Amino acid sequence: MTVSLFDQFMSPTYLGIPLLALALTLPWVLYPSPSARWLNNRLLTLQGWFINRFTQQILTPLSLGGHKWALILTSLMIFLITLNILGLLPYTFTPTTQLSLNLGLAVPLWLATVLIGLRNQPTAALGHLLPEGTPTPLIPVLIIIETISLFIRPLALGVRLTANLTAGHLLMQLTSTAAFVLLSMMPTVAILTTILLFLLTLLEVAVAMIQAYVFVLLLSLYLQENV
Repeated sequence: MTVSLFDQFMSPTYLGIPLLALALTLPWVLYPSPSARWLNNRLLTLQGWFINRFTQQILTPLSLGGHKWALILTSLMIFLITLNILGLLPYTFTPTTQLSLNLGLAVPLWLATVLIGLRNQPTAALGHLLPEGTPTPLIPVLIIIETISLFIRPLALGVRLTANLTAGHLLMQLTSTAAFVLLSMMPTVAILTTILLFLLTLLEVAVAMIQAYVFVLLLSLYLQENV
């Protein structure tokens, strides 16, 4: 039973070839390309409105130097939301439940923000490792603690996204299994469990969008510290 629960998180293969690359490419095919017409259809209008609103929301606390990251952050947000929501469909695979993929997204972007800070304002970037007014005996300890907390940031980004999506998928599978097993023994309880599963699915859709937003928001905050 334990093995079957976690089988859904294994990367699917076909003829020994991992299909993870195909799963990562699919979200970009689903979105229509903007046209040169004066008036777009409703889908393109809604897509443009969402991108504009999100870009304004993310770039509001950033200085002008951080506005260069608008394309990267917005694309990452749409990419993560699409992967997370597609993973809630039956018989699908969620790439963002793989810690390796999430760390592959988090580590390079976090490292880029740190390198930008060291290049643009090295004194201020290194000053974050030692708060002002620290007693002399505590200076070595605080430098070590702040350095560790700095390197934990990308790990926290990846683990947060992986853990929330994995927990939600496991909870949905356990609830659906319970509803199926109880259907023949206690139909009333099975119906209540199915209602709970429906509400849990709605919650997971919200979690899929919120976790993608939190991932990008934290990256923008790290960028703000170094710009």
